[in-house]
Amino acid sequence: MQKINNEIIKPDHRVIFDIVETGSGVLDLGCGGGELLNLLVREKKVKAQGIELREKAIYECVEKGLSVFHGDIEGGLGEYPDDSFDYVILNQSMQETRKIELVLRESLRVGRKVIVGFPNFAYIRSRFSLFLKGRAPVTPSLPYKWYESPNVHFLSIKDFKGYCKEKGINIIKTYYLGSKGIIRCLPNLLALNAIFVLCK
Repeated sequence: MQKINNEIIKPDHRVIFDIVETGSGVLDLGCGGGELLNLLVREKKVKAQGIELREKAIYECVEKGLSVFHGDIEGGLGEYPDDSFDYVILNQSMQETRKIELVLRESLRVGRKVIVGFPNFAYIRSRFSLFLKGRAPVTPSLPYKWYESPNVHFLSIKDFKGYCKEKGINIIKTYYLGSKGIIRCLPNLLALNAIFVLCK
């Protein structure tokens, strides 16, 4: 965990905070309780909008003074014109989305850049758990037991890179996070989480 103005924040939130430029327009898809969005509004003065499905999380966002719509991102973003936002954020929500292709296509349409963060299912401890124990892995980035998990897609860093190449999506920047910081070698094996910055 790291700090910004004495506030402890998650490592993936720190990376995204550093990516997003001050004063930019941000749409956070699956924004949860608004921790990241609130940080960006407070510290970077972004013009922020969130979309969240869970009512409890929406109440948490409203308590923080955030503008959040109750909606399912799988229904598309048709109400937003092209290039409405500087950044669209899909952090820790893509793997829970059934219609990934639609959500990514719409995100790239309404955002000039898209920030995608997800847990790496090919992490070495996950591989060992499956290979040696014969059980679905539970790790810091995959904390759920198989029957509790909201994840519907299980992807690795290599999977996502291959997907982007196949679909003609440009990867501007990549960040690979381990338990103690940035991973610089063998990310598909050693990274717990990945963050990609994409554009059309």
